[in-house]
Amino acid sequence: MTMYSLPPVVIDAHHHLWDLGEVSYPWLMAKGVRRFFGDPSPIQKNYYPKDLCIDAAPIKLSGSVHIQVGAAIADSFKETQWLQSQADQSKEKLPSAIVAFADLCRGDIEDVLSLQFESPNVRGVRQIVGRHPTEDAASGTDTLIEDPRWRMGLRVLESTGASFDLQLVAGQYLRMVRMLETVPNLPVAICHFASPWQQDAWAYRDWCSAMKRFSQLPKVVMKFSGFAMFDQDWTIASIRPYVEASLEMFGPARCMVGSNYPVDGLRRKYGDIFHAVNEIMLTDGASREDRALVFAGSAKSFYRI
Repeated sequence: MTMYSLPPVVIDAHHHLWDLGEVSYPWLMAKGVRRFFGDPSPIQKNYYPKDLCIDAAPIKLSGSVHIQVGAAIADSFKETQWLQSQADQSKEKLPSAIVAFADLCRGDIEDVLSLQFESPNVRGVRQIVGRHPTEDAASGTDTLIEDPRWRMGLRVLESTGASFDLQLVAGQYLRMVRMLETVPNLPVAICHFASPWQQDAWAYRDWCSAMKRFSQLPKVVMKFSGFAMFDQDWTIASIRPYVEASLEMFGPARCMVGSNYPVDGLRRKYGDIFHAVNEIMLTDGASREDRALVFAGSAKSFYRI
């Protein structure tokens, strides 16, 4: 990989932190359980802002966005409060923005959101809609899209001015587009290129068609993140079509880069992720202004950093 210089300002638009003594993460703390993204044992340890910055070096982060990471439901508020304490007290002053968990099906969703928004760095919510095909049936999250309670929860979230981080899989694309058309003022960030698990030409064609529909919703943005979640042996050549198509459909002002660390650290070094996107953009003749948007400006605007 050619190490072209990155833009001077970089914001990591998608990462995770945890303290296993402060918050319970059932998926992370289970021993001997292999997940679809690999063996999690190397990351079954505390991960703080300082660790993120060590992994990122020599990239100096100007800000970061923490995305909820599967804390036990009973610890959802505790996770947010711990993250806020890190932003307030750590030397790194990260994360700059927090995307918290909320079950949008709850009848008391207004109260849930009010409690989460008491932490000043909270900018939005993520409730995962789709994971991996082998896990969706067990999680039941696929049923959220048609659940009238969840639809009402999205409308409540829309009314607050906060954003929604959307993690979904291919079989859900068109249903989710139709859902988002009913909440046109809700800012939505698509995580991990919308998880294109299938890497063949037919699947790529369907992905492009669906992403075109998403891009026609002006409040929807795309994250270049989680490469190893759907393609563990990714290369610049393998992600190039998704980066280029996203930039064409959404435009640089609606695209951003996230590391998905430390989870993606199971497969690749931190810098590989950012340098891959940078190389693709530079070799395609992207302007300095467009790269500045993708590496920091879009995230800064979307998450109000």
